[in-house]
Amino acid sequence: MSGLHIPLDTPDGSRTAHAENLLAPNPSAMTLDGTNTWVIGGREVVVVDPGPDDEAHLLRVRDHLGERRVTQILLTHGHVDHSGGARRFAGLTGAPVRALDPRHRLGDEGLADGDVVVVDGLEIHVYGTPGHSADSLCFWLPDDRAMLTGDTVLGRGTTIIAQDGGLADYLHSLDRLRAAAESLEARALLPGHGPVLPDPIGALDGYLAHRRERLDQIREARRRGARTPREIVRIVYADVDRSLWPAAEVSVRAQLDYLERL
Repeated sequence: MSGLHIPLDTPDGSRTAHAENLLAPNPSAMTLDGTNTWVIGGREVVVVDPGPDDEAHLLRVRDHLGERRVTQILLTHGHVDHSGGARRFAGLTGAPVRALDPRHRLGDEGLADGDVVVVDGLEIHVYGTPGHSADSLCFWLPDDRAMLTGDTVLGRGTTIIAQDGGLADYLHSLDRLRAAAESLEARALLPGHGPVLPDPIGALDGYLAHRRERLDQIREARRRGARTPREIVRIVYADVDRSLWPAAEVSVRAQLDYLERL
């Protein structure tokens, strides 16, 4: 892969040889700098995750493309910060929306594990990676040796297990991505939030280690008498900004469910 470009101050404009990020203006504690909208291709392009229903962002993406034609809109998953603007962007470009979950599709075709999307001679391989959400997908770009990870792997910090996700699935997905990164000799992870990760194996090993550490911390919190997710959050996430505690509580519920099933 040539031409990997990682801006120092913002993910906006990050690129590989055939993928470019246009950052949505929706920064928050949960979305980091905002949602990364990835444009893949040449004269014809695929747009991955148009982002929230933000007219200025959607028009910026359309205008940035100029004469290039959008053939398809792909969703890594259906959470609104990734999919909210998909229908409007489809209206602006005439392109169908493809997703795993039928509720987020616009057109006849969905997406599923093992599918291959072709744009301007480039292949995009679809990986089913449930866990963060039930419908999470990742997209492998062989020409760039880069994996678009949505919210399965973030550019900073770690992702939560949402209410429509599950930790067992998530750990399996991380293991699968780790194996793929090694066998495919991946050179970059292109996340749904945050900067590009130029060390895929290191990032995935870090994610797996973090999950094991959190499970150990929850076991210890329970040994110390914590029983409810809120009580566990107060112990395990004591050093985390309290604005993130509600999201942490959702993740703790998923981890407790996982431990109870062991």
